[in-house]
Amino acid sequence: MKLRRKIAMVVCGAMVLSMGAAPAVMAAEGGETKIAWYAPAPHPYFDEVQEGVEAFVEEQGTEVIMQIGPDWTQASENERVEALVAQGVNALSIYPCDASGANGLYEEISESMGVNVINFGTDTEKPTTASFAVGTDVKQAAMDATEALIEMMGGKGKILNVLEVLEDPNTALRKEGVEEVVANYPDVEIVQEIAGIQNQEEAVTQIESALTANLGEIDGIICTGMVTSVGMTQVLGDFYEQQGTDKHIYAIGIDTDDGVMKGIEDGIVDATIAQNNKGHGYIPCMILKYMGEEGYQVKDDQYFIDAGTVLVTKDNMDTYAADLETRTQEILDELTTTYLTK
Repeated sequence: MKLRRKIAMVVCGAMVLSMGAAPAVMAAEGGETKIAWYAPAPHPYFDEVQEGVEAFVEEQGTEVIMQIGPDWTQASENERVEALVAQGVNALSIYPCDASGANGLYEEISESMGVNVINFGTDTEKPTTASFAVGTDVKQAAMDATEALIEMMGGKGKILNVLEVLEDPNTALRKEGVEEVVANYPDVEIVQEIAGIQNQEEAVTQIESALTANLGEIDGIICTGMVTSVGMTQVLGDFYEQQGTDKHIYAIGIDTDDGVMKGIEDGIVDATIAQNNKGHGYIPCMILKYMGEEGYQVKDDQYFIDAGTVLVTKDNMDTYAADLETRTQEILDELTTTYLTK
């Protein structure tokens, strides 16, 4: 599969609508299955996931309604998803706002309206009527990042743990992962945790304040969100120049924003965890197509599909994307044998 951002056709000149506007249809040939992709609020992560959905539309010739909501509340998500279902949507790839609250919505639309639901990027609490969750094992990714950071630090030192939106179901898992790894190292401690960061400006402000409050004490920084990773890169670039210090603060982020990648290239950031965000978009749509148009059902004991991650350093900056595309294709090749059955 070749992931490409450009699409064959755009209806009414719009690819995706936000703030609850009437959704645009990404057009091509389609069957009786009417697929929608829903993200709760604007975020750089969703931009990359959307690329995978667009690639699915172009390559598979199946239309997908794409919509981005206005905020990170389950009430807004409920309202807009119900409107999509009222328009005939019967297959939904969605990022749930609330790990527990989203299940009420899913039960309503799946049990009484026959909508097939797949979580992307995160999961809901069990039991759930969602057929699958496709995304990153976020806790394991945070643990892998923490292990890598501690290894860079030589197995000792003080870490600044930077989290994003606390309402995001993934944030708690990332927090747990970081803390569990740190607990295994007696000479490593989390000197400060900052959280509740929704945008780059907040990330810059809070990270600057933490570095100033712990001047000379921080040996490593871990950011498990894209926005915080971008903010960290900006702050560290200025910090070294302003402080005139030779001490290197080891830094690891997540995702592959251009600024973060430039930070790795320049030696400001040491590594980042690349998620398979395009796969988060493509794979759920392919599953919905198989289940809706070809009559496949979920195989026993299958639910979570780990789309994979890659630790990116200066050494593999040119090859990591191909590794992620390979992982996506492996999953696509296995869908009708490992995850689905007739």
